[in-house]
Amino acid sequence: MGKTIKKAVIPAAGLGTRFLPATKAMPKEMLPVVEQPAIEYVVEEAVKAGLTDLLMITGRQKRALEDHFDRAPNLERTLEDKGDVDRLEAVQHASSLGPLHYVRQGDPK
Repeated sequence: MGKTIKKAVIPAAGLGTRFLPATKAMPKEMLPVVEQPAIEYVVEEAVKAGLTDLLMITGRQKRALEDHFDRAPNLERTLEDKGDVDRLEAVQHASSLGPLHYVRQGDPK
């Protein structure tokens, strides 16, 4: 029998020059598509496909990617206190997709 694939490598280290000036201050992967950042759709599809070990290759000024998939306890508490259930669920959804690992690419390749 063949081996089951459980790992994914998500390249997200580019400079985003084709999307300038929008990507001058925001990584292209964080640009919104409908209701969420584009990168969230990629991670969701990987998880739906059964992949459990996700590695994202990032670069300079891509900290927003890590922050997006990390927990935000203060923000979650504020939304909970306000009773803003929809936004709370959206914030928690990104961080509940599973563990992501990050490697920073030193130079653009």
